[in-house]
Amino acid sequence: MKVPELCFGAGTLGTSGEFFEAWAKTSEAEADRVVGICMDAGLNFFDTADVYSTGGSEVALGKALAKYKREDVLISTKCTFRFGPGPNNVGSSRYHLIQSLEGSLKRLGTDYVDVYHLHGFDATTPVEETLNTLDKFVREGKVRYIACSNFSGWHLMKSLSVSERYGWARYVGHQVYYSLIGRDYEWELMPLALDEGVGALVWSPLGWGRLTGKIRRGQPLPKDSRLNSKVVVEGGPKPDEEYLYKVVDALDEVAAETGKTVPQIALNWLLQRPTISTLIVGARNEEQLKSNLGAVGWKLSAEQIAKLDAASEVPLAYPYWHQRQFGERNPKPV
Repeated sequence: MKVPELCFGAGTLGTSGEFFEAWAKTSEAEADRVVGICMDAGLNFFDTADVYSTGGSEVALGKALAKYKREDVLISTKCTFRFGPGPNNVGSSRYHLIQSLEGSLKRLGTDYVDVYHLHGFDATTPVEETLNTLDKFVREGKVRYIACSNFSGWHLMKSLSVSERYGWARYVGHQVYYSLIGRDYEWELMPLALDEGVGALVWSPLGWGRLTGKIRRGQPLPKDSRLNSKVVVEGGPKPDEEYLYKVVDALDEVAAETGKTVPQIALNWLLQRPTISTLIVGARNEEQLKSNLGAVGWKLSAEQIAKLDAASEVPLAYPYWHQRQFGERNPKPV
């Protein structure tokens, strides 16, 4: 399946609760406008999850997409995280997956989703049970493709192996955190994705709101920054501040050279990395969305990419630092 370079992250729609309200509160009318801007720009891929605002995001997205032909849009949603108080309202068991998919289809107002993600790995459920259930969803026509999110290397490889063993649908996508200030994905998951043909759908490509161009050394956080919320900060990555400013300095240099904005450069850098299928971008308002859309249609130069690579490089964990010493046998992904 072909997807656009950018995907709209609908976590800002139908927001409720401190975590999601810190990202944005979007009215139904605003959701219609934002979705319309995306469609006009050729961005017809929309990502949500059952747990986003306890189903509110799926409801809001479904309403906003109702005016379009179903075959003209691509919808991605997720399950696995807790959705209710009971002992079976969490995880990737057959019970919870069936319950979750049926609920998502009702909230979205559709009879199928294009991409169905496991939001995380469930170590308490046999991988065979999970994949057999997902395979049945595909055969029933309720799901077009399956994907995972936030898996470790062995989680993904074991799952692919089980799918191959039984001839079941396999994960074609992996939704991952990856940014100029969070390059851990490159160590193991990127080489695995290259080897197995798994496309990356990148969440929080602007480093959990830190690469918006508004955060600078010696300046207070903007009042509207989601990073003012303790819940948001504790729920995401925590890069070293000096490292962050070093990367932002490099982004500022490239921005001056290109005439592009800091977030546009950060997104464009990602689009040129191996395995990347799409970047999931959100937006508080139309202005921010249109700015993000400006990240496509052009490319950073090799020199500019090298500058950003150098500024964002961090020491590798074992065994990756050892493997990198033997580039003839373990070359970097290209």
